[in-house]
Amino acid sequence: MTLPFDLRTLGVFLAVVNRGGFSAAARELHVAQSAVSQTIANLEHRLGLTLFQRHERRIALTPEGEAFVDQARAVVERAEAAHLAMRELHDLVKGDLRIGIPSMLGSYYFPPLLMGFKSRYPGLRLTVVEAGARRLQQMIAAGELDLGVVIDDGASHHLTRRHLVREEMVVCVPRDHAYAGRTSVTPEAFFAEPLVLFQDGYFHREFVDILARERGAEADVAFESNLIPLTKAIVSRGFGITTFLRRVVEEPELAAVSFDPPAWLDLSLAWAEGAYLSRAEQAFVDFVLANR
Repeated sequence: MTLPFDLRTLGVFLAVVNRGGFSAAARELHVAQSAVSQTIANLEHRLGLTLFQRHERRIALTPEGEAFVDQARAVVERAEAAHLAMRELHDLVKGDLRIGIPSMLGSYYFPPLLMGFKSRYPGLRLTVVEAGARRLQQMIAAGELDLGVVIDDGASHHLTRRHLVREEMVVCVPRDHAYAGRTSVTPEAFFAEPLVLFQDGYFHREFVDILARERGAEADVAFESNLIPLTKAIVSRGFGITTFLRRVVEEPELAAVSFDPPAWLDLSLAWAEGAYLSRAEQAFVDFVLANR
């Protein structure tokens, strides 16, 4: 079906309505008055309707014109909205990203990446969710998150992954602790001390639980806390020791000592298997991988 008008024609029609005359519309559109008059005449001919009553230098909408103006405005508004939506997709001027990050990475690895990405795409809104790595995997698979950081192991193979970083898990002790001067600490020595651990569902706790099972050891859990500053304060005051990613141990009163043998975690940026990445999501993936 061929429509009797196009967006340009509707724009001319609405300019005449808004400006109250052909001359004023022509000045607004920067065209000759004769061009405006011809466009309106052609539109009326194609519609088979008279849209304007012409009285010398004055014009007024006919009842048919009154009915048509609302339709014309609706069409132009929808076209402008569609154009904006496509421009937003192309230029990434607007959008939302839901990103899941484990607490240790969220506090000590991701802030510069998030701020850098936000600086490049200021129109995008970032929602950062902190949770345990396994919980994040579930949220990604369920569509509750667009992207997230997960442990790259057998439990995350149902997700699409891009390797992000390899981090060492170390023993964290007070600077005056007997272990602080060692080059490494065995798991058996680690489990001989009271421990300050995250709660279940965090890779920090999962790492310790797996290590205990492998060594046939039992963890002496003195404190449980998911708050990194609180955990550090407890350790620095000598109430227990813990394990962190090496980059997390930065206070002068704390020491980071490798396990014997060293313990490494591979962390990946992940999204649901087969999920379509929007331009904003793909831009985030590309930015993080390029600046990791």
